[in-house]
Amino acid sequence: MKSKKLYIKIPLLLLGLVILNLLSNTYSKRIDLTKDSRYTLSEETIQTVKNIEDPIAVKVYLQGNFPAEFKRIQIETNQFLEELSAINDNIHFRFVDPLNLSDELIKKGLQPSRLTVQEDGQMSEAIIFPWATIIYKDKEVNVPLLTNSIASSQEQQLQRSIESLEYQFASAFHKITSNKDKKIAILKGNGELDDIKLFSFLKKLGEYYKLAEFTLDSVSSNPQKTLKDLSAYDLSIIAKPSERFTEEEKFTIDQYIMNGGKTLWLVDNVYAELDSLMLNGSSLAFNRDLNLTDLLFNYGVRINYNVTKDLNSSSIRLASGNVGNQTQYKDFLWHYYPLIRSNNDHPISSNLDPILLKFPSNMDTLQNGITKTVLLQSSSDTKLIGTPANISLNELAIKAKKEEFNSGNQIFGVLLEGDFKSAYSTRVKPFESDTYDQMSKNNKMIIISDGDIIANEVFRGEPLPLDQDKWTGQPFGNGSFLLNSVHYLLDDSGILQLRSKRLQIQFLDKERAFQEKVFWQVFNLILPLLILTSFGIVFYYTRKRKYSS
Repeated sequence: MKSKKLYIKIPLLLLGLVILNLLSNTYSKRIDLTKDSRYTLSEETIQTVKNIEDPIAVKVYLQGNFPAEFKRIQIETNQFLEELSAINDNIHFRFVDPLNLSDELIKKGLQPSRLTVQEDGQMSEAIIFPWATIIYKDKEVNVPLLTNSIASSQEQQLQRSIESLEYQFASAFHKITSNKDKKIAILKGNGELDDIKLFSFLKKLGEYYKLAEFTLDSVSSNPQKTLKDLSAYDLSIIAKPSERFTEEEKFTIDQYIMNGGKTLWLVDNVYAELDSLMLNGSSLAFNRDLNLTDLLFNYGVRINYNVTKDLNSSSIRLASGNVGNQTQYKDFLWHYYPLIRSNNDHPISSNLDPILLKFPSNMDTLQNGITKTVLLQSSSDTKLIGTPANISLNELAIKAKKEEFNSGNQIFGVLLEGDFKSAYSTRVKPFESDTYDQMSKNNKMIIISDGDIIANEVFRGEPLPLDQDKWTGQPFGNGSFLLNSVHYLLDDSGILQLRSKRLQIQFLDKERAFQEKVFWQVFNLILPLLILTSFGIVFYYTRKRKYSS
């Protein structure tokens, strides 16, 4: 009877195991038990990944032998991609050894990173390719896995890189799978920067959005049509205008904002150029009459008529003499070129290389009910120079006195968010508009008091990268900052918010580990033996007492 019941139970047990296995393959639940929810993806990332309808391939060039501490980013990248593939099985990834692909990768723009490695108290260098490539249909996007932002240590650089993994991949997936449905107008007609000066940034921006020049000249002949045409664009970039805006042009921009258009203002209120200094040795910095003060004041910002010097600055390269027939050059700190380092966690400006500004004016924020977030701020060691003022290269020979740089932190860039009131709500309108609105609804704009933040250098008629000094190779964060600004103003998916993600990552103290290496080796060898010996002694005496009684 018992054997008969056994014959029934065994098939039922096997059937139950089969059903359980099928259910586990069909329905699964991944639980994140980490303290900082490291493997919990944001809703923006999940939605982006779920929208992928066709197979997408990810190649990660982190396979092979490289320093032990950088295995961490390999492991984190692998676990992150596993989370993505669990959401959508169209995502396929593999790790590739870049050892024999270095020339090919460099041609594709995947530059290697040179790392300092400390092992057994010895310092050495290693080269890795911290990149991934995403291939979708006929498109290909490169994803940086190691952040280039300046960090106080290699461990901090690794932490920032791991923190930014979700943003880097989510942004790349969104970019490669979505169509360019947002349109950006590059405003012209008021002496804005030439195309060659905008080339570096607009080339990058064009990978995400549709770009087109838009001139305001037609406002004088057909203002209603100009406003209607401008309103078809989601964002307008005003890049370093140098000519006065008419009231009709200002009203057009104002109503564009009232009707929901986003704006990125890059405004130089003062004329001060290094080119003039190089030619003459000195130059007069004087005020520009752009006729924008009342408009920006209404929105909540006043750009002052001055130039700011900062002890935390970049350098310029000048001829310092000759050796034979060779001209010798030297780099001099130029306090009119502040280097701005972010001190907040806003997704636009956090974890970026220093941002280079040139002859910026400071700005004040005003109380008007609009939310204001400071994005660019100087160090505390600043000096304000009122204009007009004579600026001379002879200043380089005079050592800066710290006590004179006592103007404190100065604001150069502000994000404005809220319901903007029209600057013409209590004024006579330059022309009648069928779409006139006195108040915008939940709009955003960014105002920066330096137009050169977007301008790339030009060498022998060719535009140079915006994010690098042409002489020293020093990296700057200008392009990344501006791209983040545009993404934030136009971001409907919320992906940019992922740049603010913070994790609690513990790294090994290498110096302490090296100093205590012998102790821990002996400890790990002797402790198990002591435990086994103690267990054996206790077991022996317990057994002896039991049987002797």
